[in-house]
This record gives sequence, C-alpha cells and structure tokens, in this order.
Amino acid sequence: MATEIEEPVAVGDNSAEVEEVKPYKIHVSSRYLNLTKEKLEIARLPHELDEPKSKDWWQPKSQVEPLIDFWLEQYQWRDQEEIMNGLPQFRTGFTIPESESPIRIQFIHVRSPQANVIPLLLIPPFPFSSISLGHLIKLFTEPEEANHQPFHLVIPSLPGLGFSDALPTNSTVISSTADLLDSLMKRLGYSFYLATNAGAGVFSPAHIDYRLADWLSTHYPDSCLGTHLISPPLTRPRLREAPLAWARWSIARSFGASILGYRSDDFSALRQSGSSKKSTSTANIRPQELGLTEPNTLAYALCDSPTGLLVFVMKGLRLLAPKKEFTPTEIVNFTQLAWLPGPEYAMRFWAYCARHPEKPSKKSSKKPRVALTVFLGDEQRASQGNSSSGNAQAGADVFDEANPSYSCPGWAKTRYDVLYTNRASGKPGLLAWERPEIIAAGVRGLAAAVLRVDKRLKTSGRAEIAPLAQVVARAEVVTPEEQPPPPAPSEPQPGLLAPPNIAERLEPIREISDDTKVASNETLAVKAPSPISATPSPIQLSPPLVVTP
Repeated sequence: MATEIEEPVAVGDNSAEVEEVKPYKIHVSSRYLNLTKEKLEIARLPHELDEPKSKDWWQPKSQVEPLIDFWLEQYQWRDQEEIMNGLPQFRTGFTIPESESPIRIQFIHVRSPQANVIPLLLIPPFPFSSISLGHLIKLFTEPEEANHQPFHLVIPSLPGLGFSDALPTNSTVISSTADLLDSLMKRLGYSFYLATNAGAGVFSPAHIDYRLADWLSTHYPDSCLGTHLISPPLTRPRLREAPLAWARWSIARSFGASILGYRSDDFSALRQSGSSKKSTSTANIRPQELGLTEPNTLAYALCDSPTGLLVFVMKGLRLLAPKKEFTPTEIVNFTQLAWLPGPEYAMRFWAYCARHPEKPSKKSSKKPRVALTVFLGDEQRASQGNSSSGNAQAGADVFDEANPSYSCPGWAKTRYDVLYTNRASGKPGLLAWERPEIIAAGVRGLAAAVLRVDKRLKTSGRAEIAPLAQVVARAEVVTPEEQPPPPAPSEPQPGLLAPPNIAERLEPIREISDDTKVASNETLAVKAPSPISATPSPIQLSPPLVVTP
C-alpha cells in the first residue's frame, strides 16, 4: 500500500495497541506519486475509429485525453491530501480468525454538537471510500432544520477500500465485514445504533450495499436497532413461502389500486421498470452486469494503468449518474482513492460477492426493523406507460419478477418489519452526490419510528461543546488542533483541456523495474483531527468537465 502512518502490529504483540482507536492522516509516498506520473506520461491510448462512430459503444477518447493532461499538469495530490486530512479520520484494528495480522479499518467519526443525538453507521456505496463522503458530515451531525434528528456519524471504509486493510482471501466477505462494522460501533461506545445505505442496493455491484445492511439488521438486532434500505432488490411474495402476503399482492395487482399496503404509484413504477428492460442500449447496463466473474485479469490491468482505471471510473460514473457533471478534480480524486491503495482488493471483494450469495440465516423470531426508500422513476415515462398499458394487470406483468428494477415496498413485509417508507420521484443515481437529502430523510423517518417502539435507542440529551470538537477514541476525548485552511489548487486553463497532438503523446519507452516498487518509508506525525474548514470539498475544486452519455 502506498500510504502508511502506523507500523503493522502482530496479533500477539499487544492486543490493547491493536484495538486502540488512533487519529489517522493520509500520506502517500512521493516515489509512488512519481510512478503514477510516469505511467500517465507513457500511456498509449486506442486509435480513433473511422466515422460514423457506432452508437453501441462509448468512445471517450476526447474526454480521457483532457483528463490525463489535467491529472499531469494541474491536479496536485498534496493539496487534495491536505484537504482530506481536515476530515476527522481514525483507524483501529480487529483480530479475526482467518488472519494472522489485525485488520485495520479506517473511518470518519464525528459527534454531533446538538442535543438528543442518535448514533448512525453510514455505509458508503461500493466501491467508494469514507473520504469520498466527507461532504455529508454536516447534513447528519448539524441539520439546518431545528426539527431534524441529529446523529453521531460513523462512516467506515470497507475492507480493502480507501485506507482499510483487505480481508484475507479465505474470508466470507459480507459476514466478516458486517461483523467488523458492528464491532467498530461497539468499540466507539455505541451499544445501540442505526445503519443506512448511501446507495441504491438494486444497482450496487453484486448487491453489496444491500447485503451488508441486510446482514447487520438480521444478525445484529440487539445492537443495530434499525436499518435504512435504499432500493433493496426485493422479489414478489410467493404462494408457498408467504401465502398471506401473496394473496394481498395478487388482489392489489388485480385491482391496480391503493389497497392492502400497495399504492397506484407502485404499479406505475413497475410498468416503467418493465418497459425500460426492453432497451438494449449500453446506457441501461447495470454495474453488476459488467461480466465480472474472475477478478485477477482485470485487476492486473487496472493495477498497472492509472489511465485504464480512470476510464473504468468514468464508465461507472456515467452508468450510475448519466446527468451528473463531475468536475475534473472529482473524477481524478475518485480514481486516485482507488489507485493509491490498489484496486485489486475492491475487484476481489466484488467478485467474491458475485459468486457467493452468503444468504443470511434468520437468527431471531422478530423481523428486522427497516425503513425503505424506493424510486418511482421518471414521471413522464411512467405516464406514457399508463396510457399505453391498457390495464394494471397487463402492465404489472411486464417486469422481470426475478430481478425487478423497482423495489415494491409491499414485498418487503414478508421479511422485514417496515416502519417507514419513502417513495421518491426520479431515479436513485448517485444519491450521496446528487440528492443526499433523500438519504437523510429516510434515516430520520427510521429514527422517529424506532424511538417510538424501542426505548434502548434513547437519545443523548446533552449537547456537545462545539461542532466537530470532540471525538471518541476509546475512553479519552481528543481535542483537534487548529489548522489554517489549505490553499485551493489553481483553476485549470480551458486550453489545457483540449486533446494534445498525437506527436505530443509519449510512447512507452521502458518497463517498470524493481526500483520503482510501491513502498512507504516516509512517515507523518500523528495529529489529532482538525475541524472541517470553510474550504471547498475535496471533490469540488474545479470547473465541470462534462461527461456526456
């Protein structure tokens, strides 16, 4: 790994030191940054295809070349690193049976300064890390509306992502990760907490986002008292498994009416999701349908080429949020946060989940408490579907029942105790960047519902001293040092975003030798976390570069 602050600690050396929660600062080896620059300089890009270009394939060369130039000539990782280190980051180690060394989890932890606060575990959308979600801190810890529930916020980086250690190859990924997340909350002093996704489960690679939250709610009901699920991959009730739920669904579908826990909006959304499946456009391909079954081949390519990883990131952003215009700094930041620790662990995490269902077993007679947020799709297309469908029965039968795009809330009642439901307009996209208030609304609905039925989730009535001024680190309180806001990088010049001449692109001239292997002998003194300054978000520092579908 290219970033190290703490020396690895063997399991038998000092268990207390392994379990200590330490403030964490990112520091990347200069040698590794130089290696990245060298690889960008010798990148060989595909030749342009003859006109007319195919409508079935994405040809991003006109977008990739300007980003490579921006990365080489204007993007400064040290500036981004300093801004990211303004986030209250920590790391702590856990011993697991499958590993001889502790698994260190890096996370953001912020205690709300307000009164009546509830602990919240926010799971980043795979494969993003906790650092990418720093802009969500204030939304949850210091809500602007006086009647909005505040939270003590914990955002972990999943194993192998960001600056968290990877799980050993023989680990069961979902169950091991869920156990680490629950242990992390307890180590921070949160015996009871709520959890939420930050991305749509049905569109998550191998449904990782949903499966982690589902495992927490099913296997840790004594600590995780409620879970907010966003677009979970639900299936309709079946006669043999849930006869009563099947009967309700059948009657409601026959009438196409808002009865028995279903709404007319559900049937409109199902018709829309069914019609969208008929399209063969590459824009409708889901991340889990990219054909990842064996991770090593792609991992070798992405580990060797920052340009290849950049294109992979751009493709993922285009699939998940085709209307979102990310800035050059945002796109390169996303790529760097995958490139620096190495993308192979994320690929293996994904591949394992795709090949091993790891279905949770029912550990309690009580159903897990959940809140649901689902998305009704585009209203214009839904209305067109209504006018052409003929009747609710015909329209509802269009969708793929084995893998529906729309998560009908009524279907969840066979498995969960649904306390709150939010049917949002539009499509989920990348919620954490496009509509984070949707996530917060679902969590607030869950919190209010759980507080009414479970006294264990009592709020802490005393307000903290100041925003972000206290964080839990074992039994001690660490006060952050004041730091001046870091200077913002210079704005890119429009001329530099134009594709260079072919002659200016260097050809590969050498192989990478052993002398350039990634290592980190540089260390940085550990400091207490700093308050969030008034500087721009680390992923919002440059004018937008339009990534068109």
